[in-house]
Amino acid sequence: MPKPAETALYAPVKAYFEALGYTVKGEVGAADLMALKPGEEPLICELKTTFSLTLLQQAIARQAITDEVYVAVPRWSGKTGWRAFKGNIGLCKRLGLGVLSVTLSDGTVQAHAAPAPFQPRKSKVKRKALMREFTARAGDPTLGGTNGKITTSYRQDALRCAAYLAQNGIVKGAEVATQTGVTRATRIMADNHHGWFCRAARGLYALSEAGEAVLLTEMAPPSKLAQNL
Repeated sequence: MPKPAETALYAPVKAYFEALGYTVKGEVGAADLMALKPGEEPLICELKTTFSLTLLQQAIARQAITDEVYVAVPRWSGKTGWRAFKGNIGLCKRLGLGVLSVTLSDGTVQAHAAPAPFQPRKSKVKRKALMREFTARAGDPTLGGTNGKITTSYRQDALRCAAYLAQNGIVKGAEVATQTGVTRATRIMADNHHGWFCRAARGLYALSEAGEAVLLTEMAPPSKLAQNL
């Protein structure tokens, strides 16, 4: 299917704003579409066949003229298209831009956001989780920007527990917690998310074959690791 021209968006978007009481004209100065209504700020809409950095740059430049700036693009297709479009709506809201989508087959225009100052909502829960992880993580074990394995504070604590078991065999969870300083040692070994532990008896834990392997291949030898921890 050939890529639609930007001009294909113009008639539906013009009709949309005319229905809201605006007088609309195309290509006024640098604006793809400009609309006026008595007593209200000028409205500008930039038209593009897809979301792009160029579209956002143009829309932001129009904010030097008016706060009422929209972007209009063809309606998305499929779940992947919606996820990308949804992300772009969030970005446009942060930039104070309105967002329209146009169904080219029938000319339907849907508004997804109106131009407005962005007020970010802070998440105390997410902030607390980040602060907790930052504080709990020993050193700086993972390079920023990696898409590989991340050494979290939980993993570091699990390794401490594994190293202690490697040296001491079957041990009570409380002893592991006391000797390693990992207060959540019993919970880590009981949950066994990494598969490094096994329950030898009620309240007693041992190192699994997977735990032995991770100490040998991923970190230092068990005795050396325990000394360093």
